[in-house]
Amino acid sequence: MTTSRPSTTDKRRAFRQLHHSGCFVLPNPWDLGSALYLQHLGFKALASTSSGFAWSRGAADNAVSLEQMLVHLRELAQATELPVNADFEGGFAVAPEQVAHNVGRCIETGVAGLSIEDSTGNPAEPLLPLELATARIAAARAAIDRLGGEVLLVGRAENFIAGRPELDDAIRRLRAYAAAGADCLYAPGLRTREQITAVVQAVAPKPVNVLVGSASELTVAELAALGVRRISVGGALARMAWAGFMKASRELLQSGSFTAFADAASGAELNKLFHGPQ
Repeated sequence: MTTSRPSTTDKRRAFRQLHHSGCFVLPNPWDLGSALYLQHLGFKALASTSSGFAWSRGAADNAVSLEQMLVHLRELAQATELPVNADFEGGFAVAPEQVAHNVGRCIETGVAGLSIEDSTGNPAEPLLPLELATARIAAARAAIDRLGGEVLLVGRAENFIAGRPELDDAIRRLRAYAAAGADCLYAPGLRTREQITAVVQAVAPKPVNVLVGSASELTVAELAALGVRRISVGGALARMAWAGFMKASRELLQSGSFTAFADAASGAELNKLFHGPQ
């Protein structure tokens, strides 16, 4: 007996349900194979990674085009039975009306959620003015209400990874984004229990996403105890894959040896995972 694949509506509803209580891990695949493997392991939802995808295209983070990103998101959403949250960078526009237009196109890919950042890429002025940043979230909210039904909107305050690590300002921004219609709040770069607790309490009862992109003493259980609703890892899994590839490649060139291949995944296991010949 075969079971039908969940519809886009099913996945969006399941994704929203995950945000109602508890804490879940939202790992970040960078291509179809990594997405299918994470699904195989039993994760409940996935999130794209702009950096991991960009590196797979031979580009730096934030250097892929809107069209490339939309193709990638559609592939992820169609390939997996899990809800996919889109790392939609800054909406690929500055003006709120253009952000709304692009969010509409993102919704059409079948994603279950999407995030909008407030960074500028300009080290001198790394964050958008709060009024403009909030208007962009409100525009994204309007686009979702008009076109996407249950797509979940994540408002991101980039203070801690954009060179303005000011907790009070990050909280002020997250509160404004919540008021403008963000369903979930996210300030990547928070590291201490005190910072995380302050953000969780400041935006309650809205759910909070915490990024763990490097080795951390905090565990999933400890983050859950702090009130964190979801945990993502950004480009960390992609960087782990790159680390193995880079190590083995350097060994080939520099010493002409092959010892790094001892850690290689089994080809038979990969073929079985992807339903190919054994």
